[in-house]
Amino acid sequence: MKIPVRYFSRGGNTKKLADAIANAVGVTAETTDVPLTEDVDILFLGSSVYAYGVDEHVKDFINGIDVKIGKVVGFSTAALVKSTYHQVDKLLAAKGIPHAKEEFYCRGSFGLMHKGHPNAEDLEHAATFAREIVRF
Repeated sequence: MKIPVRYFSRGGNTKKLADAIANAVGVTAETTDVPLTEDVDILFLGSSVYAYGVDEHVKDFINGIDVKIGKVVGFSTAALVKSTYHQVDKLLAAKGIPHAKEEFYCRGSFGLMHKGHPNAEDLEHAATFAREIVRF
């Protein structure tokens, strides 16, 4: 089963989740600067909310997908907004790429808000989530 993990992270919160998810499924997380070069079964895609929107790096990555994807499973962090699910869903739908209903979200630290998150417990939950998705 082909299972890449891609993410964009400015402050490192989403990178922490990406690494936990990738480790749980036995792959290496890479940034959205690394395009997909072959068809995949499950793509774990990590994004964050910046100024209430999905970063342009994630938008560009999705728009540049030109391989077959079984489904995208999202994960995200944010200090204020709940998740990026609906924004990413619209981008994927425009490309005809299936988007799983399941997603992993946790608070990310921003300044003094949610300091220390994602923490060890958040990362373990992310790993468990990933293993359940791929049924390891």
